[in-house]
Amino acid sequence: MTVRIGQGRRDGGGSRPGGSAVPLSEAYDTALLDLDGVVYAGGEAVPYAVEALGEARGGGMHLAYVTNNALRTPEEVAEHLTELGVPAEAGDVVTSAQAVARLIADDVPPGSRVLVVGGDGLRVALRERGLVPVESADDEPVAVVQGYGGPGMPWARFAEAAYAVGRGVPWYASNTDLTIPGARGIGPGNGAAVEVVRIATGGRAEPKVAGKPLPPMHRETVLRTGAKRPLVVGDRLDTDIEGAFNGGVDSLLVLTGVTDVAQLLAAVPQHRPTYVAADLRGLLVGQPEVVVDADGGFVCGGWRASVGGGELVLEGVGAGAPEGTDVMDAVRALCGAAWSAADVPGAGVPDAGKVLARLGV
Repeated sequence: MTVRIGQGRRDGGGSRPGGSAVPLSEAYDTALLDLDGVVYAGGEAVPYAVEALGEARGGGMHLAYVTNNALRTPEEVAEHLTELGVPAEAGDVVTSAQAVARLIADDVPPGSRVLVVGGDGLRVALRERGLVPVESADDEPVAVVQGYGGPGMPWARFAEAAYAVGRGVPWYASNTDLTIPGARGIGPGNGAAVEVVRIATGGRAEPKVAGKPLPPMHRETVLRTGAKRPLVVGDRLDTDIEGAFNGGVDSLLVLTGVTDVAQLLAAVPQHRPTYVAADLRGLLVGQPEVVVDADGGFVCGGWRASVGGGELVLEGVGAGAPEGTDVMDAVRALCGAAWSAADVPGAGVPDAGKVLARLGV
């Protein structure tokens, strides 16, 4: 399972995390980085992100920023990244607004009116595709598009969407992330706003969705980045990691956003990342391999994980372990034990409560 330069694991959904004999920034030519919860949260840089990305870029890795957040334009995102100390240009940014605009443009004639419920990112992306943003259901739109509009989105905007969708106007959504990380915690995302319109229209309509983990976003990313050996880097299992799985590319989950270790251990195959790291410093190092010992336990670094009595069991390996060993190695070993156990038909996910309390994660 060791990954060498140019050889991504590319199977996705494995029964244990992969390993890499070289730093991930050397094994892959392009990092497709999510933003919220990975690079920044609530407008501030995630710890270690600026330094890690600078070192990866300096070593020759291309950095592309791929976000389901449709609020801001690529220019605004690039400007914000640059202010944080991560130099970026608009062409380095791929948003779900761009993906959904292309999706709509494929379905309607040029110059069509589209009712926008969201921020400037959506409006700019629609104009880029030759479409005309409008603000009212009475403006005779041929489509409705929803994207994250920030915490100040007026309630009347949802009403306009509901009026149009209720009349049978085709409905699109940039993404359906129910939550979004911020400086004060986890808040409601565009998926929550989509549910508002769905409820208001009687639950009968379904939007076409462009964002991760669905194919339109992967298509947009490939078209705009030209990546040959991409590595998806994200904090969400149901968007970033599933999107990588659907696209057949490798992924790195960082634990700086919405996913915690308990959720990672319970991940279904399409939500299992190729690699796991505490933060973006994981790009700069090789990834230790998780091996299976003669007794069926999963060993990584100074830790051995197994399942007994329906619970995960964790123990140190070798002299001095677990003192001084990497907690992330324990997490990787636990992933191997938990995922392999869950893959046995009818077995279910083993209880992780005791080992996680011991690790303090």
